[in-house]
Parts: sequence; C-alpha cells; structure tokens
Amino acid sequence: MRIALAPINPTVGDLSHNVGLIEDAVREAGAVDLVVLPELAVCGYPPRDLLHERGFVEACRERALEVAKLSAGGPAIVVGCPIQDGRGVRNALLVFRDGELADTYFKRLLPTYDVFDEDRYFVAGDTACVVDIAGERVGLAICEDLWMGQDAGEDWRYAGRTDPVEALVSAGASVIVAPSASPFVEGKHERHLALVGGHAKRHGVWVLGVNQAGANDDLIFDGHAIAFDPKGGLRAAGPRFGNGPTVVELTESGDRARDSMSAASADVALGEALALGVRDYLRKTGFGRVLIGLSGGIDSAVTCAVAAMAIGAENVLGVAMPGPYSSEHALDDARALAENMGVRLVTLPIGEPMVGFRGVLDGAFVEVGAAKLGETRPDITEENLQSRLRGTAIMALSNRLGALVLTTGNKTELAVGYCTLYGDMNGALAPLADLPKLRVYELARAMNENPAAYGFGKPPIPVNTIEKPPSAELAPDQRDDDTLPPYAVLDRIVQLRVVERLGMERIVAETGCEAEIVRRMCRLIAINEHKRWQYGVALKVSPVAFGPGRRMPIAQGWIG
Repeated sequence: MRIALAPINPTVGDLSHNVGLIEDAVREAGAVDLVVLPELAVCGYPPRDLLHERGFVEACRERALEVAKLSAGGPAIVVGCPIQDGRGVRNALLVFRDGELADTYFKRLLPTYDVFDEDRYFVAGDTACVVDIAGERVGLAICEDLWMGQDAGEDWRYAGRTDPVEALVSAGASVIVAPSASPFVEGKHERHLALVGGHAKRHGVWVLGVNQAGANDDLIFDGHAIAFDPKGGLRAAGPRFGNGPTVVELTESGDRARDSMSAASADVALGEALALGVRDYLRKTGFGRVLIGLSGGIDSAVTCAVAAMAIGAENVLGVAMPGPYSSEHALDDARALAENMGVRLVTLPIGEPMVGFRGVLDGAFVEVGAAKLGETRPDITEENLQSRLRGTAIMALSNRLGALVLTTGNKTELAVGYCTLYGDMNGALAPLADLPKLRVYELARAMNENPAAYGFGKPPIPVNTIEKPPSAELAPDQRDDDTLPPYAVLDRIVQLRVVERLGMERIVAETGCEAEIVRRMCRLIAINEHKRWQYGVALKVSPVAFGPGRRMPIAQGWIG
C-alpha cells in the first residue's frame, strides 16, 4: 500500500483557496492508494468562532464534497472538515473513495487547555472508524486521539477514557492514519515521535501522522509527516515546516528514515519557525513589507534578522529614532546591523518633538501643580514620552508606506511590564514575545555562529549588540538591571510563574532568590496583565505564551 501524507498551509476561513490546495496535493501525490490531509484542512486550524457564524460549517461541508470527484479513478482521500450532525458540530475526517463519501470519523478527544478550546465548538465522537483501502484495514484518528494530552502534561484530563488507538486496534486496524493541527512548541516534536513510535511498537501496526503546515495568527505548525512501522521504526519523515506530499510504502522491510526536525539544531528550528510565523501573518493579512524600530539592542536586532529571513531584507525597513539619552554606539550598532543584513535604515530623531512636547506639557503640569519635565532625573513620565514619540513616528511611517510594524519585545520584559503602552509596544505582530531574554541572546549567537543556516552571508548581529549591557536608554547611563534582577534570574522567575504556575514560596525555594525580589516580580507580572491584553499578536513557541492560551483577569488581587 502506498500512502501520501500531504501537509498543506491553509488560510483560516478561505475555503476556496484551501480546497484548491487540497486538490493540488492530491494531484501531486501521484500513483498512491490513499492521500491523507491535515485536521480541519478545509477550513484551516484554528477556525475559532467562525464555527459559530451562520452558514460556515455547511459551506465547509459543501466545499469538501468537491474533493470527492478526485477519488473517482484515483486514490482514496482522507480530509479534515467540520461537520454538523444531529448532535452538534463535529471535528471530522471525511473518507472519499470511488467518487463518493465512503465514511466519516468524529474526533473522540477534544483538547480544552492552552490554546485549544474544542469543547466550546465540537461534540466528541464515541466510535472507532476503520475503513478498507487497498487491502488494508485503515483506522482513523485525529491529533489528540493520538497524544491523549501526554505531549502537554495534560493526560490527567482523559483518565478513565477509552484510548482511541486501542479502540482502533481492537476494531481490526492494521494501519492508523492521524491527521493533526498541532502547534509548534520547542521540544514537542520529539515527544510526538516517542508517542507515535510507541503506539506502533506496542500494537504492532503502522501509525502515520500528518500535521498542518504554515502559520495562522499566533500559531505556527511544523507541516511534518511521519510514518512508523509495526516494530516502532521511523520509516518516513517529511521536511520540517514542509508543504508537500511525503509518500510512504508500507513494506515489511525498508531503511529507517532520518527525521529532519530532530536533525536540525533547536536554534535553527526556532529561527525557521519564527520566520514562518512572520511570513504567513504578512501574507495572510495582505502585507508585503515591515517596519522595525532599530535601537541597537538585542531584541530589535533579532527581530530584524527574523523578518529578513521571512520576507527578504529588501522588504524590511529599519527605523533608528535616537533621543536625548541615546548613545552614539547604539546608533552605530543599528547601522552595522542594517549593513550586515542589507536592510535599509532611516534615521528619525525625536529630539525636536521632545522639545515641543516639553513646551506644551510643562504649562499643563504647572497648572495642575505637577513637576515639569526634566526637573529631576528623567522620571517615568519623561521616559514613556520618549517611547511614545517613537511609537507615533513609526506608526506615521507605517500609514504612509503601507508597511506593518513589528514590535520587538521579549517574553521576560513583557511579563514584568518593561514596555510602554502606545510606545515600543506599537505593532501588529510580536515575533519574540514568547522568548525569554536569554533565549533571544542564544538565538543571536547561533545566527552569528552559523549564518548560512539562517540564510545570511555573514554574521548578522553586531558583536557589540550581544556583549553590551541591555538598556532602554531613556535616562542617563540607564541599564535594565537598575530596576530588574539579572536576566538569568528574572527569566527563571518568569518561567516558574507563567509557564509552571508556581506560587512565590516555591519560586523562592527553586531559585534561591530573596523573597522580596520574587514577591516584587510576581506582583509586576500580575499588575501588567492590562498591557498584554493590548499587545500585538505574539507568536507562540513555548508551552504557555501570552495569548489565547493564558487567560488571566486584569483586575484581580491574587499574587500567591
């Protein structure tokens, strides 16, 4: 039996486009017995509340049925599609054979944690589905049916539930195919390999999976295709972030496959994922160019590198906006970065606007009995004013050029509110917002050590940008560690608090930090939730990102 695992890169809600991709994939697969497309391939994942729009689910079904004709005289086709039946909307697989709908499978395990909200939209299935194709008994599963939450530490949710894989084997399946739409998270792919290989070896059956490709909003998908033989050996693996059929021949003997995702370094995989997230966000929202404020710092430098990887340096415009406290080396570093990558750089000083605002604001401050700007070392008002002037300037360029602004903040600074509303937070997309500060440095060093792996002809990040102490440069001789713990400490606190959800006492025990430092950082994480609600779309690459998968109240009193 020959099976084509066909990742596609759908656009959520663009049914005509997606069905066209499905049809192209079936034709490209060639002479095979079965073509398997990803979960909800017809509508794209995640459709979210589009599933509540009147007529949407029925339109998906109607467009999916157009695919059936390709199975007349051709391969059988398995494709994901939402379906309405008498009990509600289902996350379904449609099986087309001989030009007709031959069978339908409903996903049995509906994840409702992190970014997943499937209980909000779907009714779970309760029956195994096994179909006869080319002399094999092919069992159908969808994503979570295979993982049972084990890849995310959420397996407790399914305690006492029937294992869908065991049910398929009991129903006589000799081959299991499992379409999915599982978002990229650093390290998760290896867990998936272990789970799928374990199923195959434990039950003595073929297990094949195909994941959605591309990115939609905050979620990135690795487009990976894998096949394990009944001994648990990896017999086929598609390219990482692939977007085309991988053909698997189910033979008793054959060479083991080399997994492209595992073969890549974690840094290269991360860089490729972020670039894909940026590229698809722009393409699917209709933008071709981006603007990035280049401060000479590490975050803007890595954001610029990711953007150049995504859409080419010629489509990236760097904007240097020196202020009254900007160092000359910061501007030099921004120029060096732009030169290294071939990015055009424009300089837009904010000194004169600062003078103008002083003249306007000081009168109002005096009238209300407040201190004038500049009477003391720049306070939070003056620091934020500089950031907001930069935000205004880059948004004016965005409006004039029709280019999208990328915001450059990282997860650690966003966690504790080390960013300015309507200032450096301006921007529609935040490529680094799920990377701790030191992970940004690691990625920068990796890019410099092996620039060709990231598409650069020479090291892209200036050495001084990596080596100098980080600073917002909004006051004389300012450094981040004037008000924050060292990032090695702060990153760990944010990880334990945000991702692992530990209380303050446990964090003190885990880190050895002073209780007062931990308490202050946990308080900052709590009181800055309002900023994260107003932040740009943050690309998710960790188990818990600031986005739809983390839903904290803004007005609340719990610190823990």
